Amino acid sequence: MSVTVGTPPTSLRTRLAGWTAIGLGLVALGAIGATLSGIGEWTQSGLLDPDSSGPNGTRAVVEVLRDHGVDVQVVRDHTAAERELNAAPATLVLLDTPGLSDERLQQIAGAADDIVLVDPRSRTLDLLVDGSTPAGYAPDEAVTPACSFGAAERSGPITPGALFTASISGASCYPVDDGWALVSAAHADGVAVAVDAQVLFTNQHLADNGNAALAINLMGGNDRLVWYIPGAGDTDLANTDPTLGELTPPWVSPVIVLLLVSGLAAAIWRGRRFGPLVAERLPVTVRASETTEGRARMYAASRDASHAADQLRIAAIGRLSHALRMGAHADARDVADAAASITESDRVDVRRILLDDVPTTDAELVSLSEQLRQLESAVHTAVRPERNSS
Repeated sequence: MSVTVGTPPTSLRTRLAGWTAIGLGLVALGAIGATLSGIGEWTQSGLLDPDSSGPNGTRAVVEVLRDHGVDVQVVRDHTAAERELNAAPATLVLLDTPGLSDERLQQIAGAADDIVLVDPRSRTLDLLVDGSTPAGYAPDEAVTPACSFGAAERSGPITPGALFTASISGASCYPVDDGWALVSAAHADGVAVAVDAQVLFTNQHLADNGNAALAINLMGGNDRLVWYIPGAGDTDLANTDPTLGELTPPWVSPVIVLLLVSGLAAAIWRGRRFGPLVAERLPVTVRASETTEGRARMYAASRDASHAADQLRIAAIGRLSHALRMGAHADARDVADAAASITESDRVDVRRILLDDVPTTDAELVSLSEQLRQLESAVHTAVRPERNSS
């Protein structure tokens, strides 16, 4: 009998399972991120859009205005908005327009007779409503107009959202602390008004308090209404944003390229083996008896009976696990209990032989070796009685 010494092969199945688990984890993370992103987009979809019948849309107020004889035109770029406003007198309903320059925004607003800012931000308030600014939010309770502005007086109380500071020349209505829920300013021959339409004119809030009446009074003053919703690419601004290369020093790009090349070279160097390792036959064949005798001499020279007992037990537990069909990775206590059960032996005694006894002398080691041999023989007899009887 001979033993071939070599390098054990790497388990390809284990490696594939690991990479598969990593891939599935990345896919799961991507799916969760996409779902969360989709939820956020769904929440904001159709916000103040007159074509949307969702809770954040404004289709209901548009239909009410049309029932009152107002011709509502929905436009989604600044060119169409200016064309419709120049065609005939009209009221302009204006959302926030971050893609337009101040000059272009004022040009569009100048073509309208009246303006209703339904999503007022600091810039549009400053340009169109006499420098009014945001002033926080109102508590969730109804507020009366408390002003002489006709559209608000005829509408009655509302439950406002965003508040603004008072305009210089126009009326301010629905006071809450130091803010106002409606502010106005003179505009050409008409008026420019700012309100928080997200809590007043959307489909889910239009029927509350005097919201519908206020929408009709503010937006229905002319026979035509142009509802301008800026699209994603609706802008008159040139692309003046600097690139990443322009923002970084000149030496950064070469260093990044060098690091990438170094990382690629290191990956090739360390990952040059593809597939499992191959066992290599050595030119010298060592007899099994020689290795056994050599280890025995080393254990005898060291007089380490406990270490020798551990080696005997490890080997015996492995053979018992195989005989009992418990697998190579079975726990030693489970193997001892199974051996005691199948041989009808005392479990404490079997555990003492396989686990607990610690021999300190050669005589105790020899005794333990004999007990291990007898236990293995008893297990084999119990597992295969027909082979032992023949």
